[in-house]
Amino acid sequence: MDLVKSNGDCTTYTMKIGIVGGGTAGLIAALVLKSRFKNIEVTIIKSDKIGTIGVGEGTSEQWHSFCDFCGISFIELIKETDATFKYALKFTDWGKEDYIHFVDADLNLQYGFYNASYGYVISNNISNKEYTPNFIWKDKIATNNIPYQLNFNTFMLNNFLTKKAKLNNVDILNDEIVDVVTDASGIKSLKGTKEYIFDFYIDCSGFKRLLISKLGAVWKSYKEYLPLNEAIAFPTENEKELSVCINAIRMKSGWMWQTPTQGRQGNGYVFCNDFINADEAKKEVEQYLGKKINVFKNIKFDPGALDTPWIKNCLAIGLSSSFVEPLEASALGTVINQSFLLIHKLINYSEKEITEYNNQINKLNNNILEFIRLHYVIEKTDSNFWKYIKTSKLPNSLYYKLSKWRHKLPTQLEFDDINLLYNHRNFIVIMHALGLFNQESIQKEFYSLNETLQKMTKEHYLQYKDIQYIIKSHKETINYYGNI
Repeated sequence: MDLVKSNGDCTTYTMKIGIVGGGTAGLIAALVLKSRFKNIEVTIIKSDKIGTIGVGEGTSEQWHSFCDFCGISFIELIKETDATFKYALKFTDWGKEDYIHFVDADLNLQYGFYNASYGYVISNNISNKEYTPNFIWKDKIATNNIPYQLNFNTFMLNNFLTKKAKLNNVDILNDEIVDVVTDASGIKSLKGTKEYIFDFYIDCSGFKRLLISKLGAVWKSYKEYLPLNEAIAFPTENEKELSVCINAIRMKSGWMWQTPTQGRQGNGYVFCNDFINADEAKKEVEQYLGKKINVFKNIKFDPGALDTPWIKNCLAIGLSSSFVEPLEASALGTVINQSFLLIHKLINYSEKEITEYNNQINKLNNNILEFIRLHYVIEKTDSNFWKYIKTSKLPNSLYYKLSKWRHKLPTQLEFDDINLLYNHRNFIVIMHALGLFNQESIQKEFYSLNETLQKMTKEHYLQYKDIQYIIKSHKETINYYGNI
């Protein structure tokens, strides 16, 4: 599609983009587009009749890149979204011991592409609790290691991003799309209280997939690998000490999240409704917490992804494009990566760019599926659900990789696409915590290093363990940034 219009000596790129959906995905996409392009007009069409699906947002590493790109400061976020700092995810009662998924840049000594740091850790049977920084287990913030990840109050985040979008000249209209008109080029127009015509359309309408479904996109369900398909969400009061982790607690038919924000704690129980219903899930949570809860949202979903998120002049982003489950907070990272990839392919796009985009997003979705499914490869079978998932199918690609990685550490060479959310170190941390490595094989691999490299690796690990951190409470740190 040629979008270059010549005006004498001045050449400009012009395009009108319509985004349907005013949730987090639509706002992120709009901000990325407006931050990248000079003369593109972006309009968000949202309906106040449709509520926000989010029940408490946690970010991944991609959030920092988004903020830098769009000129958003963490201080603003903390002040205006009730944000808290997030180092990692803590997994309660998943493995033989509780563990934390934290990938530290300081624990990343590599020779070639072999990660000697983790080779040393596993070979010497060093537990997750021992090599994960102690301040995280104590729910403290290290002032010389401030995390770039945050947790938000979803509704306050939506208001904040809406304000930023308006400041960036994004038009936000309140209307309900009741019809989508298509032709040979894709989407011709949208009909609400009036007709809307754009050059390019972005579907951020969530599970409804109002636009992309009209063009023949097919939803590929992951339910044979990930049977969780329903969640209840509920707020509670914060604990006296704010956690620096999102807590994922294993339950009888799934798991419960606990996400701290400044004003409250966001919680939810994600479960498989073949084994339990929403009322039973509520009772199980109340028994676990020892108090009554008020469920404010019940969400049903089919985990999966579109086979083709970009068709002709329409692209799906966010829940319209894919959704696995809340574990590891992959949703925002996926939206950001989708938006960044789009801006590199949008101008003068052709079928070649569309195909490349769809292939890359399919790889991204498979990366998320493999990583989330990995967490359920556990030994515990203390309920019908956990007995079922222990014998349920693994994606063929994950089955192959685990068979190989059991005896050989994964390397960055196997994660060559920068668009992926999770790399070799993420997989290593989870596999080690769940006891999925053959220690004798990993020892053989590590001790094949020459003596000098072995010594350097040991010294590097000891120096890593000897790092002195200045720690403060989570609330004290938030107050400091909130008063700047």
